[in-house]
Amino acid sequence: MDKKITNQSLKQHMQAGHIMTGTFVKTPSYELVEVLAKSELDFIALDAEHCAFDRGRLDMCLAIARALDFPTLVRVPSSDAHQILNALDSGATGVILPHIDSIEKAEAAIKACRFGKGGRGYAGSTRWAGFATRKMSDNLARSESETVVILQIEEPEGVDLIEDIAALEGVDGIFVGPADLAVCYGTTDQNAPIIRNAMAKVGKAALAHGKAMMTFAPNGKTCDELHNLGVTMFYIASDHSFLLTGANEAVKSIKDKLL
Repeated sequence: MDKKITNQSLKQHMQAGHIMTGTFVKTPSYELVEVLAKSELDFIALDAEHCAFDRGRLDMCLAIARALDFPTLVRVPSSDAHQILNALDSGATGVILPHIDSIEKAEAAIKACRFGKGGRGYAGSTRWAGFATRKMSDNLARSESETVVILQIEEPEGVDLIEDIAALEGVDGIFVGPADLAVCYGTTDQNAPIIRNAMAKVGKAALAHGKAMMTFAPNGKTCDELHNLGVTMFYIASDHSFLLTGANEAVKSIKDKLL
C-alpha cells in the first residue's frame, strides 16, 4: 500500500479492499483542507449535503485539495446531475450520492458521473480537466481510472435492493448511513440489532460484487466491529468533533490538575 494515497490511486485502493481512514469536513474552509492534508488521513469528504458549502466555497476547498493531490470526495446535496457536475468539474476525486433507495435513482446518478450520451457533460477547461492542458482522450481515460462513485444507502428500501444496487456497473463503493437508517427503522439507537443486521447485509453484497463498503465511525473503538460487518473505509468523526474533543481534553487536563 502506498505511503500516501493520491487522487489517482484512491480508486485502486478501494478495489483492493485496503483499510483507509478519512473524515467528514463540515466547515467550508480551504485552510482546514490544507491542514488536514498534512495529517495521516487517507482522504476527506466535504459534506455539501448538510453544511454550508456553496459553489464558491466548494470550489476553493477543491482547488487546494487538487493542488496538494489530497483525495477529496464530496457528499453532494442530492443526486441531481448539476450537483454532481459542479463537484467533479471543480476537482473532486469522487462523489457520495445520498438517499439511493431505488435502482432507477442509482442508475441515473451513476450516469451523471460518467461521460457519454445523456451523462456527464464534457468541458476541457475545468480544474479537473487541467484547464485545457490535456487531450480529451486523456481526460476520458482519467475519468475511468480516477473518478469514484459512491452510493449512500440510508433507507430500508435501499437495504432491500442492495444486491441489485451493488451489482450495478460504475459503482465503486457503498456508504451506509447508520443515523438515517435508525430514523427510518424507528429507533434512536444506531447500534440496534436491526441496524447492524442491515449493515451486515450491505457489507455482504458489497463484498460479493467487489465494491468497497464504508460508513461513519465516531472513533477507533468501533472499527473492529464495523470491519467485521465488511467496512474497509472509515469516516472517523468530523472536523467539528476533532475541534470539540481537542478543546475539551485540553481544558480537562488543566482543571483536573488545578481544581
